[in-house]
Amino acid sequence: MGKILSRGLLALYLVILIWLVLFKFSFNISSVLNYQHRSLNLIPFAAPSIVNGEINFRESIYNCIVFIPFGLLLNVNFKKTGFYPKFAFILFFSLTAEFLQFVFAIGATDITDLITNTAGGFLGLKLYELSNKYMNNEKLDRVIISVGILLFVLFISMDAIHFRRRF
Repeated sequence: MGKILSRGLLALYLVILIWLVLFKFSFNISSVLNYQHRSLNLIPFAAPSIVNGEINFRESIYNCIVFIPFGLLLNVNFKKTGFYPKFAFILFFSLTAEFLQFVFAIGATDITDLITNTAGGFLGLKLYELSNKYMNNEKLDRVIISVGILLFVLFISMDAIHFRRRF
């Protein structure tokens, strides 16, 4: 049962992550696809947003935080797979998302996003390894799955409230 829950949670997380990265949580996918804004930044951390005359790294921090569960859930689901293949998968996933944004002109393709997304996944992988030193595998996995389900329910609840307010 735990394996089914953890695999389901990983799949759900990836769907939500794709929806966030590619479609910015939009319910109207056709409007996103019709946006047709192609932007490419290959200079790391060159274009942080400026808010009230101050540099704001909030988006980079959010990108990092959003990918931490990716590393955690990969460790929960793929125990026999080594660190480097999981890390490479996170890097490949982020690279693919950035590439798709460019190809379909649905957002800004930014090397900073690739770096911060991958760093978040790396932190998730390492956080699991560190926590595993103080807690056994089964208990740690149950905590991650429970917190993941709780966060998903909160996300759905908040999204439903936001959706109702718009209509």
